[in-house]
Amino acid sequence: MTTQNQIENGHLDWLEAESIYIIREVVAECSHPALLFSGGKDSVVLLALARKAFQLEGRDLVLPFPLVHIDTGHNYPEVIQFRDEQVKKLNARLVVGHVEDSIAKGTVVLRKETDSRNAAQAVTLLETIEANGFDALMGGARRDEEKARAKERIFSFRDEFGQWDPKAQRPELWSLYNGKLHKGENMRVFPISNWTELDIWQYIEREKLELPPIYYAHQREVVERNGLLVPVTPITPKQPGDESKVVSVRFRTVGDISCTCPVASTAATPAEIIKETAVTEISERSATRMDDRTSEAAMEQRKKQGYF
Repeated sequence: MTTQNQIENGHLDWLEAESIYIIREVVAECSHPALLFSGGKDSVVLLALARKAFQLEGRDLVLPFPLVHIDTGHNYPEVIQFRDEQVKKLNARLVVGHVEDSIAKGTVVLRKETDSRNAAQAVTLLETIEANGFDALMGGARRDEEKARAKERIFSFRDEFGQWDPKAQRPELWSLYNGKLHKGENMRVFPISNWTELDIWQYIEREKLELPPIYYAHQREVVERNGLLVPVTPITPKQPGDESKVVSVRFRTVGDISCTCPVASTAATPAEIIKETAVTEISERSATRMDDRTSEAAMEQRKKQGYF
């Protein structure tokens, strides 16, 4: 008799095999690819898959591409520390594009210092691509995260301006991917497109993958605002009339401090998070990202401007 555990492992094995195939296709078809690695859970899974794709028994792992992170300067310090530790363990090359540098050059202009820098990443990303000559960037976006991402092909073509046109997608019949590009064009590739948040956590548990500690339950001072638990930080301080409280929370997704919120939770292990995730009815971005609540088309507009 087939057990539930065997069914889950079979499903994860299928997803893993598909993702490894896609990663290898990128390396085979593209001349200068890179992998986006922020230290978040999806990029951790993506990096683990990349390691499996190119791990040769008896030999040290050498990834055939660098890792890239677009640093807003407003990241949670635990995540940046984790990123650096993982890069050091792998002896990998890390390319960091800093939004601060784009601000200094005048290519990014913010109204005030505490503004979200999440959307501004698009400019820094395009500048980093051009400066390093990358023709393909692999990232950990998933179709279940958000409506605009659900429209993406696995090989997502971007024109010479770095822009995405949802009406100009290439067909992907029989898992055949077209990676051909003209000079100046770029490909964004999403090897874990078909994974869900639940799949990600089941894989983290199965593979015993390390994560930044803020993904697990911890005590944090927050303010309730528009249905979200906004962390109290120098970047997101209390407003007049706000009453803060310290509660047990965890992050479902991590990003710019100014727009990423935790959720109330006591889940301290992958197994406990899997139980919570199995019954949740709200996607992680809808539940935790302030900037994705500005409009129904917020993500799609950012993607058209070059956002990942």
